[in-house]
Amino acid sequence: MSNRSASLGLGLLFSRLRRWPSVLWRLEAQFKGVEFKGRCDILGRPMFSLVKGGHIVIGDGVRIFSSTRGNPLGIAQPSALRAMAAGAQLILGDGVGLSGTALCAGSSIEVGEQTIFGASAMVMDHDFHVPCGEWGWADDCHSNARPIKIGRGVFVGARAIILKGVTIGDRAVIGAGAVLTKDVPARHIAVGNPARIFEPKS
Repeated sequence: MSNRSASLGLGLLFSRLRRWPSVLWRLEAQFKGVEFKGRCDILGRPMFSLVKGGHIVIGDGVRIFSSTRGNPLGIAQPSALRAMAAGAQLILGDGVGLSGTALCAGSSIEVGEQTIFGASAMVMDHDFHVPCGEWGWADDCHSNARPIKIGRGVFVGARAIILKGVTIGDRAVIGAGAVLTKDVPARHIAVGNPARIFEPKS
């Protein structure tokens, strides 16, 4: 056996070994109340959390990667899926892909089928905190929340940030590092901070 063949064989073996804990992470999520609609590929341990009355639904064929080697860019943090207020919902359609992605719902985050997120992208439908007293801050994930809806077949680049109240149309592309505060029509491109929106050249 050549060195290259041995190396490929070892790589395949380690890849399979890394995936066996996926069953444990799914069981942990189900114990917390996450609803799975079918198969889910979990690489590395993600963070799932639901408050009482929150709802997380994972479609068939979803991939949730949290392992450092789970993405060509490397993954600096585990994927975090959180329903942070009573009545909050986080719904991932079939075939969605996450790589160290944070999705934090205080109201509603819906992601359409086959949408994928680059390393360390973040989606947040609320501000987490509100002013309290003269100079303090209080935790509040619901009162200022506005729903986010992401369409089908969207690509969200690495470290992009999608903020509350945004709707993204089908097949849109969100560039790496973009900070998105407004809607993106279907098949358009959003890049920059703050994001600017362009119609693709035909």
